[in-house]
Amino acid sequence: MAWSEKVVGNGRERDSIRDNGFLNGSQPSPSTSGSPVGVAPVHLRFEGKDAISYANILRSRNKFVDALALYESVLEKDSSNVEAHIGKGICLQMQNMAKLAFDSFAEAIRLDPQNACALTYCGILYKEEGCLVEAAESYQKALRADPTYKPAAECLAIVLTDIGTSLKLAGSVQEGIQKYYEALKIDPHYAPAYYNLGVVYSEMMQFDMALNCYEKAALERPMYAEAYCNMGVIYKNRSDLESSIACYERCLAVSPNFEIAKNNMAIALTDLGTKVKLEGDISQGVAYYKKALYYNWHYADAMYNLGVAYGEMLEFDMAIVFYELAFHFNPQCAEACNNLGVIYKDRDNLDKAVECYQLALSIKPNFSQSLNNLGVVYTVQGKMDAAANLIEKAIVANPTYAEAYNNLGVLYRDAGNISLAIDAYEQCLKIDPDSRNAGQNRLLAMNYINEGHDDKLFEAHREWGKRFMRLYPQYTLWDNPKDLERPLVIGYVSPDFFTHSVSYFIEAPLVYHDYGNYKVVVYSAVVKADAKTIKFKEKVIKKGGLWRDIYGIDEKKVASMVREDKIDILVELTGHTANNKLGMMACRPAPIQVTWIGYPNTTGLPTIDYRITDSLADPPDTKQRHVEELVRLPECFLCYTPSPEAGPISPTPALSNGFITFGSFNNLAKITPKVLQVWAKILCAVPNSRLVVKCKPFCCDSVRERFLSTLEQLGLEPLRVDLLPLILLNHDHMQAYSLMDISLDTFPYAGTTTTCESLYMGVPCVTMAGSVHAHNVGVSLLSKVGLGRLVAKDEDEYVQLALQLASDVTALSDLRASLRDLMSKSPVCDGANFIRSLESTYRNLWRRYCKGDVPSSRHIEMLQQSVVTEEPAIKISEQARITNSRESPPGSIKINGFSPLTSSMPKVSTSTCEENGGPLNQNISSSKLS
Repeated sequence: MAWSEKVVGNGRERDSIRDNGFLNGSQPSPSTSGSPVGVAPVHLRFEGKDAISYANILRSRNKFVDALALYESVLEKDSSNVEAHIGKGICLQMQNMAKLAFDSFAEAIRLDPQNACALTYCGILYKEEGCLVEAAESYQKALRADPTYKPAAECLAIVLTDIGTSLKLAGSVQEGIQKYYEALKIDPHYAPAYYNLGVVYSEMMQFDMALNCYEKAALERPMYAEAYCNMGVIYKNRSDLESSIACYERCLAVSPNFEIAKNNMAIALTDLGTKVKLEGDISQGVAYYKKALYYNWHYADAMYNLGVAYGEMLEFDMAIVFYELAFHFNPQCAEACNNLGVIYKDRDNLDKAVECYQLALSIKPNFSQSLNNLGVVYTVQGKMDAAANLIEKAIVANPTYAEAYNNLGVLYRDAGNISLAIDAYEQCLKIDPDSRNAGQNRLLAMNYINEGHDDKLFEAHREWGKRFMRLYPQYTLWDNPKDLERPLVIGYVSPDFFTHSVSYFIEAPLVYHDYGNYKVVVYSAVVKADAKTIKFKEKVIKKGGLWRDIYGIDEKKVASMVREDKIDILVELTGHTANNKLGMMACRPAPIQVTWIGYPNTTGLPTIDYRITDSLADPPDTKQRHVEELVRLPECFLCYTPSPEAGPISPTPALSNGFITFGSFNNLAKITPKVLQVWAKILCAVPNSRLVVKCKPFCCDSVRERFLSTLEQLGLEPLRVDLLPLILLNHDHMQAYSLMDISLDTFPYAGTTTTCESLYMGVPCVTMAGSVHAHNVGVSLLSKVGLGRLVAKDEDEYVQLALQLASDVTALSDLRASLRDLMSKSPVCDGANFIRSLESTYRNLWRRYCKGDVPSSRHIEMLQQSVVTEEPAIKISEQARITNSRESPPGSIKINGFSPLTSSMPKVSTSTCEENGGPLNQNISSSKLS
């Protein structure tokens, strides 16, 4: 913001004096300069004093030619007439004949050396010629001749102010200040001297002095627009935005078209909008941003901040409009391009997102957020080499960029390199110990390489839970009536109510619950709804339930919504995978809290009471430790609803191929070196057999080469392996199972959705039992489908089971033909009976609560006793309210995402857009069960 410095002089205030003391009384109005026929010329009709008086009248009416003729006629008769010489000089000056005018004034001074009027006019001519010192001397002589001669004093104040400005511009600031004060000594009411002192003190950062001077200038000259404008600048720099805006309003009331003040007003209003928005009043913030555009309709920062605000309000169409406008009016606004990319990425328009990020990088090649975000999109697309290159560049550009390390970890995880992934997460946590994404991604990654009964894995979860819980206040009282048999309200919270792996297991509760006794309230954190989302929503509402869209809403606010909805049992379906709402669960808004489906281990969060499982996935004698209490359903803990797009089962491919094809569609993180070693042993034992593996990163050459190289070292020729990249359409994905005869499960982290899909498409799956939940999901599914014979106890039996299946193609074909029917009639797909068991479990949990049995209360009490030296977790009583704060869960838009630009120093928007990551930074986090 520039100072609107008014330089007095040089096209500034023009020196002028009144003809005090030497104009005589009024005379009859003169004629026009052309004399009518028969009338004598004016200079012939007046003589002596009458001629002087009439000349003065003519001059006062700007008839300088006629007045000059009269003055000259007087001087022809009396060359010593001082008043005539002065009048003549003024007429010549007004006709731009400065040299002749000066000669006239000089002659008047020669005749009367003490004539203040002549001396003053000489000073004016000196000043107009740029001779400021000579002008000042002439004015000073006039004042010595007549100290009461006000025009000389006024002119001297003007020229001293101009001299002061010249000295200041030449670098002699103190001498300039001295001249301004001399001007004020001569004329204490001269406003420009105060104003210019204000400018100098402002430049010297002496803002109190500057403000005082501007106020005096405005007092002496109430219409002094520049003074009000610069007062506004000082208040703005002091963050007193209200006072700043008041000054600009006074300025514009005086001078409505003062562009500097209008621009400054737009800046101040934009900053005020950001201030009130950060204080929680986003609507008022938007109003101020829009008002800023009234004063400067092409102010890009206001448009950018409107984009940020609309993004935070989830009005993404409006956000796009204002980001586009911001970029149009400021083509260097890389932040706007970046944030547009974030929105398009969240809408699955990856090509447009890439275009926006690349445009941002063409403006700022080392823009770390856009480098990171483009790397995120490439990771999502499986372009691992390009993604790694970009994220590494982001780290080089900003070595303390914690989210970039997290995203590098996700990239390594997706590429199957779990050790490097964990190293990257830990590097992120060194920079930002409270990084939610990295902390949870690390826990998820540890499941791929650590057996669940490993104490290290449990302790990592428990320590995370203790730390995380302390970031949130906890409710300790609920007013839900403790009636053992009353209808219950069940809340389900998830970001995965769309075409996603978890959705195939959550559909049954939404459809089969008895809403009269178990009313369902859905808290959907879906980023981008699809047809399945709409179908779920319609079913829930039609059956009398409630559907609440909570994407982008602060988790503490969601917790408050849960309490308002009187939820009795709150079930989260995500665990430590992407876009989870564990922050809301940490607030403990419901009297009973449960985790289910989405994560194969403990959450580690003491505020969650129970974890739903079954006796096969988690045997009663399991050594795996959990913070939650395990609740085992009588059959399988999962109920699968097949995709209507699955299509028919194809014949066993071995019948036409003449060879057996083994396969897996699990993600690379699950396909550990040990898994590959066992698979290679199987294929090497079955002549001409082939392996088909489908996984997103296989569109990247280096990932394919590394995978094939590993198998080759294990004795399996690359020519016998088919690697498929991500298949976008669900129908095509399901039909890809027609390529395989036998599905091979992974370990120690077994497949879930992939196993169900494989069985439903007629492909038998060989799995291996273990000692922990992640290892045993396949055990539970196969056993309940009636294929317990395909569950191996160890690696050797796993190999033998696969070989037995491969040895009898006819039996394999018969099994394939019957498998869909077998599965459809099994408990795994029996939604009605599954929900009856689930509701019975919920009722038992409710009865325990009514009797005072609340596992989370015991957990929290034990935690507080074990950490008596630490600050206890915040508690909220029943009457208290959770305070508003901006918490950014994985997958949401963070304020430092779409962060506002302040006018004086534009800021970068860094939010996370997770897979887990959002504006400016996209930050990927945990993947889902496959």
